[in-house]
Amino acid sequence: MYRTSSPSAPEPVTAPEPVTAAAPAPAPAPVPRRLSREALRRAVRPEVWKRAPVLTGAALLLGLVMLLHAYVPNRVGTVGSLVETFLPWFGLFVPVLAAGALWRRSPAAVTALVLPVTVWLSLFGGLLADKSHPGGDLALATHNVGADNPDPAGTARGLAASGADVLALEEITDQDRDVYEEELAEAYPYHAVVGTVGVWSRLPLSDTRPVDIATDVGPLAATKPADVRRAGNRALRTTVATDEGPLTVYVAHLGSVRLNPRTGFWTDSRDRNIRALGDVLAADRSERVVLLGDLNGSLDDRAFDGVTSQVHSVQEAAGDGFGFSWPARFPVARIDHILVRGVEPDSSWVLPATGSDHLPVAARISW
Repeated sequence: MYRTSSPSAPEPVTAPEPVTAAAPAPAPAPVPRRLSREALRRAVRPEVWKRAPVLTGAALLLGLVMLLHAYVPNRVGTVGSLVETFLPWFGLFVPVLAAGALWRRSPAAVTALVLPVTVWLSLFGGLLADKSHPGGDLALATHNVGADNPDPAGTARGLAASGADVLALEEITDQDRDVYEEELAEAYPYHAVVGTVGVWSRLPLSDTRPVDIATDVGPLAATKPADVRRAGNRALRTTVATDEGPLTVYVAHLGSVRLNPRTGFWTDSRDRNIRALGDVLAADRSERVVLLGDLNGSLDDRAFDGVTSQVHSVQEAAGDGFGFSWPARFPVARIDHILVRGVEPDSSWVLPATGSDHLPVAARISW
């Protein structure tokens, strides 16, 4: 017997889902050349370069003043010497002008700043590096101890602790002279004081004598008694006996300078002193010479040309930084110097503050 069964209903057939490829990530849109050309066109538009003309002129003027500082006239108020005394600080105007140029979006002002930056670096860039190196045969120090120093004994002890072999002091008063002699006697068996300047040494001294730097001039100068002239003497010359032979040492304290609205930057007595000292150094035929003291001026000042042509700054040759020494609370200028001839500078530095309004400065030299 045959059995028949009803066929089951066929399953529905579904069409396969179409396979779609993943869409690629969109590529960054290229910067249209048209946009870059437009930016270039804007940058070279005349009106853009005319922005901030005052800033542009100030930047150029700053660069020219630093470049041509020797030509700034001194006839009225000794302005030239004033500019040269504080010449390193002119660099502070550069970031101020740069900030103004960027704020005003002035390409002319930014470009003009290349001049003062280049000039400043050519003048003072070398002082930004430490040029000192270890060694040295002799340590030197000089300090204007200050006539109003409230602690001369502490000042003397601090200077003795510096390790200097030869120590020069300026502005020694009659009241404090005994203090310095007593406090420095143990460390320095040899010393000489002439007027208001003195030298203390671990090595023997000889032939110490005053140096005429034209401190007293005019018709009344010749009428002063000899003891009065000696008391006001501000420079001396001595000879230090070293293992390598004699070393001629000068100690000097030049006349003060004044800044006031009526006379401007008054430097008459200092300039007279520095001219006389330059003549003395030029006439000295010693092989090795050291000049220490408070010269009341920066060596950038044109008034010092007669001295800097004879002796050279240890700070500039082997120092670290600018070595500013005055005023002690916030030094803005190096007016205390160690200058040499015939010896090799090894290092130069500023010593810690004492009771004076000056900072002491020190150096090491070798033969």
